[in-house]
Amino acid sequence: MFRFHLFEFEDQPWFPNILRRGITDYLQFASDKTNLYKPATFVIFKGLEKSNSKQIVDLCSGGGGGIVKIIKHIQEKYPDVKVVLTDKYPNIEAFENLAKQSNGVISYVDTPIDATDIPKELQGFRTQFVSFHHFSPKNAFKILDNAAKSKAAIGIFEVTERTFINFIAMLLTPFVVMAVTPFIKPFSWSRLFFTYIIPAIPFFTMWDGLVSVLRTYTVEEINEMISKIDEPGYNWEVGYVGKHPRIIYILGYHNN
Repeated sequence: MFRFHLFEFEDQPWFPNILRRGITDYLQFASDKTNLYKPATFVIFKGLEKSNSKQIVDLCSGGGGGIVKIIKHIQEKYPDVKVVLTDKYPNIEAFENLAKQSNGVISYVDTPIDATDIPKELQGFRTQFVSFHHFSPKNAFKILDNAAKSKAAIGIFEVTERTFINFIAMLLTPFVVMAVTPFIKPFSWSRLFFTYIIPAIPFFTMWDGLVSVLRTYTVEEINEMISKIDEPGYNWEVGYVGKHPRIIYILGYHNN
């Protein structure tokens, strides 16, 4: 499939936060229940080791991102790991809820953080879960280049591989959203209203899912970006982990 950089509603600054939160809450719930990113745990282990840090700076976290579910797996090797959630449009309500449940493991930044230009004070192993495809080739390159120039380790994980099967599967998203919405916590009347009375959340989630598949970079496209980054001592690994779905990962780190 060719790559099409269409727009996702969730990315638009004018998109109502009440709907954006509905989408990110569903995505967080889905990743939690499926333990989607468990196969990527060993990549995160290596990233933490190479970063010489026990802090994960999660970029484009949405409703908490894939990092939340696999924290327990990470703590098996790094029991004192800390996670900082960030986003360009931070879901403060979701972040607060996750921070309260984490016993001090999770904190968050409540101001917008641009993944292409991370503030120097945010030190640690950078992660991105199913968000890299949101960026145009120019800005996706900036994310990778910024990590390399900053000598910061980074791990990027994408599950929306650009295949016809994934595209067709996304068409079923509205039915899944409607089926699981009553089980998403914390409870929200607005989430119920915009799911069952006006089905905006199911529709926008489906649209953004379809576009995500069409926007996801292939391993070959990622390697082409990386080939243009000239930073001596910085290393890249690109490949797949898991099977159903297959996860595309990028791991970058500097040899200290």
